[in-house]
Amino acid sequence: MAGPLQGMKVIELSHIMSGPICGMMLADMGADVIKVEKMDGGDDCRRFAPILEHGESASFMVLNRNKRDIALNLKTEGGKEVLRRMLADADVVTENYRKGTMEKLGLGYDALKVLNPGLIYCSVSGYGRTGPFADKGGFDLIAQGLSGLMSSTGEPGQGPIKAGSPVADINAGILAALGIVAAYSHKQRTGLGQVVDTSLLEAGFQQMYWQIANYYSQGVILPKMGSANSTSTPYQAFRTQDGWINIGAANQGNYERLLQVLDAPHISDDQRFATNPLRMANRDALVELITAVLITDTTDNWVAKLDAAGLPVGAVLDISQTVEHPQILEREMIVETRHPVTGSSRSIALPIRFSQTPREVTRPSPLLGEHTLEILQQYGFDADEIDALRKEGAILEL
Repeated sequence: MAGPLQGMKVIELSHIMSGPICGMMLADMGADVIKVEKMDGGDDCRRFAPILEHGESASFMVLNRNKRDIALNLKTEGGKEVLRRMLADADVVTENYRKGTMEKLGLGYDALKVLNPGLIYCSVSGYGRTGPFADKGGFDLIAQGLSGLMSSTGEPGQGPIKAGSPVADINAGILAALGIVAAYSHKQRTGLGQVVDTSLLEAGFQQMYWQIANYYSQGVILPKMGSANSTSTPYQAFRTQDGWINIGAANQGNYERLLQVLDAPHISDDQRFATNPLRMANRDALVELITAVLITDTTDNWVAKLDAAGLPVGAVLDISQTVEHPQILEREMIVETRHPVTGSSRSIALPIRFSQTPREVTRPSPLLGEHTLEILQQYGFDADEIDALRKEGAILEL
């Protein structure tokens, strides 16, 4: 059974992370995604650490499964002609170059929509295609800072802290995929394409719903609170005898059940913690008292006790523990592919399930130019034309 996007043709001109995440998600849902790479080294992500013993980048392999690959020199007329022929019947093209790069190649949206009125042109940039920062290159770190995300992350009194994961990059890829699917639905009804425009800054800013709600309604900038919550407590990570545990006792009922499990009358009798507003006013003292009880036993034992009482609870896991968690395994969130150079490779599966059109991983990440000849033949280039492209230095093939 094919994925829900079977029949969608995508040309990926994007590199590094946000664009390739978009392309990978579309490919996992059944789209035919052709990755177009520069001949000189390909996608810069191919050189990101860690580099495996066979010279392949683990980072590249994680983001580019289910795609075919063609290597073109877009500085040559032949390379541009190959790309134009591919774009003439494509549904989607994705790019994350600096503003104006595609136009300089004669491949901007205004030119391409003449070639293919149904083309969906998705641009994932640092700051969007308009505004005073439109010409600037984008980076996850910078976007996290400008979006307000870093100012709200970390413990009280700490300097700016970047989220441990490149959330602006990743979310931008997800937003791009969502925008493309919406535009594809419009195309199915009208036959017309359009520009889909998102950015790292907007992807970071989107994470700030809660902070923005407080700022505009109360004029309040929420302080850093680490793992804690700005509206209720206890709702945060606590230290145990051998690790950390997240406890969500945000309402009065859960708070009282928590104290029953902790067997802590000295806390329940303390009027400083009788209501949520009082607990928020005395949060540091409450956390200290709860922690003093929790460090007397292990994470696993506390999880079992609190779970049995119906409380929101979970261990704080590291990556080695997360990938072996039974819920992750049951949901088949680890996918394995067989790479022609590095052998078996594991990564994160598409985090969406479909009852009628299952997700499927059929290809590992491609080698640079692995499918160049196959793709040229698919688009009607004959032997003489392909030979001419070779002589011009317009293509790279394995």
